[in-house]
Amino acid sequence: MTFYSRKMNGVDAAEILLWHYEEPYEFYNMDNSDETLSELLDGGYHSVYEEDGQLFGYYCTGISAQVPAGHVKGAYLDACLDVGLGMKPNLTGSGKGSSFFSFILDSLAEEKEREATFRLTVATFNKRAMALYSKLGFEKKITFEQNGVEFVTMTNPTNPMT
Repeated sequence: MTFYSRKMNGVDAAEILLWHYEEPYEFYNMDNSDETLSELLDGGYHSVYEEDGQLFGYYCTGISAQVPAGHVKGAYLDACLDVGLGMKPNLTGSGKGSSFFSFILDSLAEEKEREATFRLTVATFNKRAMALYSKLGFEKKITFEQNGVEFVTMTNPTNPMT
């Protein structure tokens, strides 16, 4: 599967705001607000497309990929590149997550032109995502809670993408 990416634009952001995930993943549904739209367009988000030009998902880096309560627990003290991502709801669970996530990691490693330790923050109920990240070399680090949801940070200390 071939992907490409570019900075998120208003058309993609508007579509992503309408994505609807089914239980138990409805946690990832975004509110369709001006504030959320502004965040998607703040320059930290990238749209990811399949080779046919269809929007497949997105990723973000930096503070946009962090959960605020993690700062209180010291989850973001180590020097890492924080990465967040989302796939179009009807594509989740289809076996395409590994190639999608690998594309993101490869793109970021190339963009940074150096070896980077990547960090993800994932809700612990999302067993599919955690299994994928583990398969690609990520290890669980710090667990914390925000608004009744448990999260864990995961890093790739061996950085298999280099």
